[in-house]
Amino acid sequence: AEVGFVKTIGEDYAYPFRNVISWFEGDDATFANLEGPLTDEGGPLVKKHTFRGPESYVNILTQNSVEFVSLANNHTLDYGQTGYDNTLKTLNAAGVPYVERDASSLITLDSGLKVGVYGVVYYAFDLQDMEQEIHALREQGAEVVIVAAHWGTEGGYKPTSQQQTVGRAAIDAGADIVWGSHPHVLQPIEEYNGGIIYYSLGNFSFGGNTAPRDLDSALVSQEIVRSPEGQIRLGECTTIPVCVSSVETGNNFQPTPYEAGTRPYERVLEKLSGTYAGPDLA
Repeated sequence: AEVGFVKTIGEDYAYPFRNVISWFEGDDATFANLEGPLTDEGGPLVKKHTFRGPESYVNILTQNSVEFVSLANNHTLDYGQTGYDNTLKTLNAAGVPYVERDASSLITLDSGLKVGVYGVVYYAFDLQDMEQEIHALREQGAEVVIVAAHWGTEGGYKPTSQQQTVGRAAIDAGADIVWGSHPHVLQPIEEYNGGIIYYSLGNFSFGGNTAPRDLDSALVSQEIVRSPEGQIRLGECTTIPVCVSSVETGNNFQPTPYEAGTRPYERVLEKLSGTYAGPDLA
């Protein structure tokens, strides 16, 4: 394209996260939804929207302290099996752990914390399978279990009944965190039965649209507390309201925190608390 993500970024791999890098570098691990293949080969599927990044863009992850990505979404196969296989090869070569759809991954952070992640996409929900995967991750030693769920209605600010059913079932089955994506806008964060559900964190550095209707996003910093006896629990959940762009007109793919006390800052908090009445997107 003559405009867009690749033209804007080129080989400046620090560009997308330049204004949020302090949070990425200051945590134990940054998790992101990688919504599109990284491949220099393959052809696009016949569908309305197909996403792809060059394989070299794995450097955006490795050079910006992104320690884990989810491939459990509806765009990682946009360039077919060839594109998907190249994505896995590229991530493996760069040492970036990931979770695939309907699969689990277990990683150990530098702090020693063992984190299990199960990935699932809206067109393949199976509550029994999810429960079995959560239990299996616990048996493998996972101290924290995350369900990466790609779900919901695009553009919808409220979670669907399916999201609520699946999200709460995941917590009831033993997950600590449900990490939602797909709606492209923010949805509420819900504390439930000792766990927490991020129904949707919206877009972030999103190359799929140069002028999104809604530019609001958020960083979520989830504290994990280990007691002196070794027991693990969820600590404080901190939200940082963010605009997907550093410019007021259009999308330049560079997420930038909103200034505290401004209307956009408060609007993000309303969306995350479920009190947003909309639209007020200017």
